[in-house]
Amino acid sequence: MSSNKNTLLKKVIHRADSRNSADFGWLKVNHTFSFANYYNPERMNFGVLRVLNDDVIAPGKGFDTHPHKNMEIITIPLEGRLRHKDDMGNEGIISDSDIQVMSAGRGVYHSEFNADNNKEVKVLQIWLHPNKNYVEPRYQQISLNDIYTKNEFFQILSPEKNDQGVWIHQNSWFFIGDFDDLKTIDYNIKGSNNGVYFFVIEGKASVNGSDLGKRDAIGIWNTDSLSISVFKHTKILLMEVPMDLSLIHISEPTRQEAIAYAGVGVEK
Repeated sequence: MSSNKNTLLKKVIHRADSRNSADFGWLKVNHTFSFANYYNPERMNFGVLRVLNDDVIAPGKGFDTHPHKNMEIITIPLEGRLRHKDDMGNEGIISDSDIQVMSAGRGVYHSEFNADNNKEVKVLQIWLHPNKNYVEPRYQQISLNDIYTKNEFFQILSPEKNDQGVWIHQNSWFFIGDFDDLKTIDYNIKGSNNGVYFFVIEGKASVNGSDLGKRDAIGIWNTDSLSISVFKHTKILLMEVPMDLSLIHISEPTRQEAIAYAGVGVEK
């Protein structure tokens, strides 16, 4: 551990109730960062992590066909099933044991609907700025059942095609930890100048001494390692991302992308 670097450790805490909440009837969403009609100059991003939307979609409803460009889009269903269709020829169901990624690159159109007509689907929508723009659009989906490890953080995303989990065009690593025992874990940051954003899906945890509850989050940077203490029945999403935006060309969400999340086109 670099003592000089850790002397300058920085952190930001985002409590669950500090997020922007919106209810469109068919969609209930909590925005961690500025998105669509929500703008907060102090909540624009955490490094290259641009969007973290906590969505609840009504039965049979969803996002009609809309475009994306130059963004790495990660979808993690928490409950229920999501139906995906895009103009690359991909069509299918994403369940609460899956993770999906789209590298939007030079442009892609897709739609997402709740695949069930009698229950809600709960899903995390995560967008990262890529390390290169205008790449060939691509789609990837895997089952997390094949790599699931209880009471440990297991990797679900990385920059490497042949590594565990899905891969993206960014120097980022995602892990999920699903714990039913009290445990303390040290996490060593993989990328130079990366930070880590912890999002507590369920339960309670303490990260470097900061206590977090359900849907609370903390971002920490300017350090080489972190200590995470988890309580019983806790599930955490750990996202390690580059912090230096000067190294990439920023492509903000387009108006069409924002409109799709503001309630346009929700019928099947």
